[in-house]
Amino acid sequence: MGTHVIEAGFPANGDAEFEAVHDIAASTRATTCALARIVDGDVETALDTGAEMVHVFASTSDVQIEDSMHTTRDDVTARAVKAVERVADAGAIPMFSPMDATRTDPDYMAEIVEAVSEAGAEWINIPDTCGVGTPSRFADLVSHVREHTDARIDVHTHDDFGMATANAIAGVEAGADQVQVSVNGIGERAGNAAFEEVVMAVESVYGVDTGIDTERITELSDTIAEYSAVDVPVNKPVVGANAFAHESGIHAAGVIENSDTFETGVMKPEMVGARREFVLGKHTGTHAVRKHLRQSGFAPTDAEVRQITRRVKDRGAEKNRVTVSDVQRFARELGVDSSEEANA
Repeated sequence: MGTHVIEAGFPANGDAEFEAVHDIAASTRATTCALARIVDGDVETALDTGAEMVHVFASTSDVQIEDSMHTTRDDVTARAVKAVERVADAGAIPMFSPMDATRTDPDYMAEIVEAVSEAGAEWINIPDTCGVGTPSRFADLVSHVREHTDARIDVHTHDDFGMATANAIAGVEAGADQVQVSVNGIGERAGNAAFEEVVMAVESVYGVDTGIDTERITELSDTIAEYSAVDVPVNKPVVGANAFAHESGIHAAGVIENSDTFETGVMKPEMVGARREFVLGKHTGTHAVRKHLRQSGFAPTDAEVRQITRRVKDRGAEKNRVTVSDVQRFARELGVDSSEEANA
C-alpha cells in the first residue's frame, strides 16, 4: 500500500519476535524498523535482524527515570548517546525516542535531544506515551524539539483521551515529518493514532499525497481485525460499518441528491474501498425507502412509499432490525407493482 516504515517489533523480547522482525525485514520493500531499549544486548539483537532502522528509546520523565528505570538523568543521557552511536556505526538508521516526552522537563528534553543528535540520531521520535497531550501543547512540544535538533521528527500518540489522531496531526502542523500509526488504532491501553484516520485526514482534509494506496484501507482494516481478533467498532471513523451509512431521512435524502450534503465532501467511500449504505430504521425517510424499492425491482407510487416508510419507522421504533427483505415484504403485502409489471 505504500507504507513507508514498518516498525516490526521488539526483537529482544524473545526468539519468536526476533524471527518475525527478521522475516519482515527480508520480505518487504518498506523500511523495516526494530525497537530497542538503551541496553547493549537489545541494540545488538535489533541490528542482527537486518532491520534498516533501529528505534532506541529511554524514559526521560522524572517519574519514569526514578521509578521505572531506577537511575538518573545523566545515566539515561550517556546510555542513549552510546546506543545511538552503536546503531550509526553499524550502518543502520538511528531513531531516538525520549519516552514519556509529554511529561518530561522541557530543559532536560532539550539536553538529551541535543546529545543524541550530536551522536548521529537521524530521527527524533516524540511520544505521548501516557496519552496526556492535547493538540496545542503537543504542537508546542514538537516546536520545542525542532529548536534543538537538525534530525527529522517523528511523532507517536496514544488515545487515552481520544486525541491521538488530533495530536498526531498537530505534530505534523508543527513540523513533524512522520507519524507512527497502527491499523484500527490497536495499541497499548486505549490504542494509538489510527493508520486510516491519519492517512485520510492528511489526504482529504489537507490535500497532501501521502503515497498510500488508500483504496485498500478497508481491506487492510478487515484483515487486521480478523488476525488480531479485535473487532472494529461500528462507529469507527473511516473503516467502521457506519462510517458511510445514513439512516436519518434528512441525511439520506440529501446524500441521494448530492453526497457532499451530509458527508465530508472530501472523503468518498470509494477512496477507502468502502461502500455507501442507507440504513433502515426509525429515522428512515421516504427517499431511502424509494431507493431500496427501486433497487429491488418495484415501481411504487408516492402513496405506497409513504405507507412502507411508516411500517419501516414503526418496526425500527420497536428496536427491531429492519432489512431490505422487510421492505420487499411490505411492498408485496401492499401489492406494489414490480418494474416488470409496470412496464407490461
